[in-house]
Amino acid sequence: QVQLVESGGGLVQPGGSLRLSCAASGSIFSIFRMGWYRQAPGNQRELVATITTGNMTNYADSVKGRFTISRDNAKNTVYLQMNSLKPEDTAVYYCNAEISTIVRTMYWGQGTQVTVSS
Repeated sequence: QVQLVESGGGLVQPGGSLRLSCAASGSIFSIFRMGWYRQAPGNQRELVATITTGNMTNYADSVKGRFTISRDNAKNTVYLQMNSLKPEDTAVYYCNAEISTIVRTMYWGQGTQVTVSS
């Protein structure tokens, strides 16, 4: 059984910062690509950022220059540092990871709410 547990969401004023964390636990053999997605009310879930095992990163255009994704392989954890937050960043943020146990499977976290408002 594999679990992804996110933390770090909350309420922040425009221009502020938050750091999200997502820790994977369970019978893990290897973790491949990890990423963050978000879903605002009435919208589809969208990619925010991804990071490979070789630390190659990819970002949505809307967050480039403001968000930074990183990972700590020793802790099976991925992070999302979010700076210069805007009201349009308000959404539920979901962690995603491609993990090998017996088979290679995509897993999702339960989501953490980020609200940017004055």
